[in-house]
Amino acid sequence: MNTDAKNEADDQFAIVHALLSPSLDIRGLVPAHFGNRRTRSSLEESREEIELLLRLMKLDGQVPVADGVPYALPDVGTPVMTPGVELIISEAMRDVAEPLFVAFLGPLTDMASALLLEPRIAERDVTVIWIGGGGYDGTGGDPGRPEFNLSNDIVAANIVFSSALRVWQIPAPTYRMMAVGYAELDEKVAPYGEIGDYLVRQLVEWNESQHGGSIEFRVLGDSPAIGLMLHPACGTWVERPAPNFRHDGSYDFSVANRPIRTYDSIDARFIHEDFFAKLRAFAQRRV
Repeated sequence: MNTDAKNEADDQFAIVHALLSPSLDIRGLVPAHFGNRRTRSSLEESREEIELLLRLMKLDGQVPVADGVPYALPDVGTPVMTPGVELIISEAMRDVAEPLFVAFLGPLTDMASALLLEPRIAERDVTVIWIGGGGYDGTGGDPGRPEFNLSNDIVAANIVFSSALRVWQIPAPTYRMMAVGYAELDEKVAPYGEIGDYLVRQLVEWNESQHGGSIEFRVLGDSPAIGLMLHPACGTWVERPAPNFRHDGSYDFSVANRPIRTYDSIDARFIHEDFFAKLRAFAQRRV
């Protein structure tokens, strides 16, 4: 999992959900940057948040945490090797029967670096699941304003989308289907251990700091990446030629890239309820 964990308040739910899912063999967590518009230390803050979640779950030291690239790639010819990029390469090149899913909850910087450094990854049984990009067919997004995850490294997105890698994309109109209300979080998350309390508290604090008016919900937009690893058919998708991205975030189909899978709906109830049940069971085992 590659996560800009301190960017907002939803990566945390996806990370915990993955760690609580017995069918997933989590090979590592890669802290990612989230640009420099709000902070100059985004990758370091993502790592601190990941380590906090692991401590609250009493899993510190049990899951590898390897830093990604701390900034967007400057151009298509300048990869950056970091422990997180090295982890992606080594896992992709392992000779094992199981497929590798690499879930990106932020920019695609580390996948692009890994691919430039080891192009044979594109020939492996690797699926990149990316939460990012605007809607297709004129849906979602503001004209001239790139979707946030895309905006933090358009160069990397173009490297990945123009490659032969298998990509499943969850664009903004789809991940925005993942809304959940405070009332449900107070009932099904907050009472269950230190981690449940923290998840809801940090979400409410984030909303209060970022919204000028009254609000009582949050979109857990990163959680579809976990849902699709567990159940790839928990949404509907189409296959279309992978676009390139213009500087404003719009799609450019003038180059014929290989097809990718783009999800246009997601089963939010399956994902939310699976997480709630796993968190409750985890907390009860800890009592």
